[in-house]
Amino acid sequence: MHLPARVVLLTIIAAVAGLPDTLTTTQSLSVTIDAVAKVSVPATVTLTASGSAFSAYTGNLTVSYKAQTTPTGGGNITMQISPDFSPAGGPSAASGNLTYTCSGAGLGTACSGIVTASTTAQTAVVTLPTSGCTGGGSPCSSANPATVSVSFSLVDDPTYPTGTYSATAKFTISAT
Repeated sequence: MHLPARVVLLTIIAAVAGLPDTLTTTQSLSVTIDAVAKVSVPATVTLTASGSAFSAYTGNLTVSYKAQTTPTGGGNITMQISPDFSPAGGPSAASGNLTYTCSGAGLGTACSGIVTASTTAQTAVVTLPTSGCTGGGSPCSSANPATVSVSFSLVDDPTYPTGTYSATAKFTISAT
């Protein structure tokens, strides 16, 4: 007599303890931090007579700026009058009658002495140092933004016709 074959299924479950189920890989990260800069000024500054007849017209302007320069760079803030005072026939920066001084640079070095404003070239306001930056404390300036005061003086020439005249001072900041 032949007995039927028995089928036996055996399930084996094996747990392997202590073997890692983690794969580790690495990735290199790279970042280039460029020199950056930003400058802002109030919309208008009014020059007013400082006293007696034919004394200079004066006005102060606070220039606000943020900057980060490289270890091999530096930077600067410059100003150019363009366009000159209008309407024609009145004061003119091109004649050399508009000057300014700078003081209290929060980062960098303010312009030195009396600077004659120009309609044809950019003139110095602040020189920014290498590895310079605003905000955050050492090694950066703690000011954020930093500021510099620009004090204008316009000769009051008696040949100027009476009236209101305006010019545009363009400030440029660069950082490398």
